[in-house]
Amino acid sequence: MTDEESLWIRRFHPCPQAEILLVCLPHAGGSASFFFPMSRALTPTVEVLSVQYPGRQDRRHEPCIENLSELADRIFDAIRGQTNRPLALFGHSMGATLAFEVAVRLETKLGITPRHIIASGRRAPSAVRTEQVHLLDDAGIIAELRDLSGTSNDMLDNAELLQLVLPAIRADYRAIETHRGQPDATVSTPITVLTGDTDPQVPLADAYKWHAHTTQASEVLVFPGGHFYLSDYRNDVNGVVARILTEA
Repeated sequence: MTDEESLWIRRFHPCPQAEILLVCLPHAGGSASFFFPMSRALTPTVEVLSVQYPGRQDRRHEPCIENLSELADRIFDAIRGQTNRPLALFGHSMGATLAFEVAVRLETKLGITPRHIIASGRRAPSAVRTEQVHLLDDAGIIAELRDLSGTSNDMLDNAELLQLVLPAIRADYRAIETHRGQPDATVSTPITVLTGDTDPQVPLADAYKWHAHTTQASEVLVFPGGHFYLSDYRNDVNGVVARILTEA
């Protein structure tokens, strides 16, 4: 593994004999460890590579990247050496947009078409709306996190811990909220969209718009719950991912 790969990629359950790699990209404010349960569940059929963004956990002393295109470029550089096996991408929320952007780079720069994109909890790239959470004060961002129910109350009530994590959360929000990708961009990769039926950030119509961004098949699977439905339905989501990758 190169220095760049070791910086960005976490292998919680190394499995070099697995036939397929799944690159997982966390949500805004998220970290690689969010996908530890998925890695454990899919091994040994699938080897999971979880991306660690700068500015959190073991990379907390590094400056955050506030531009999503730059972040996608860096992730592409980190995984380009992992393309000797079929590769799929799973991203949640901001990570779904990153998964798509990385897939575009794999196709245009290396001529490699990923096996599948699984886009969770995110509107299609062409479904743009103005959001400015990154401009709120700390209290406003904390309120947003409470509404999305993806961060434990223990963390949100811990002022000292919040001071450590809020810079990365704000930077991620700035990256995704200011990003404007190509509205007509497409990939030659099948896309499966996972969403919660009460997710305030992903109207069902915007989830279905992902079909315009692939020349291959697409489908939308709806789970009960909000933006972090997958925390309550981990086994079901893991089962869906396993089915998609093994069928492919």
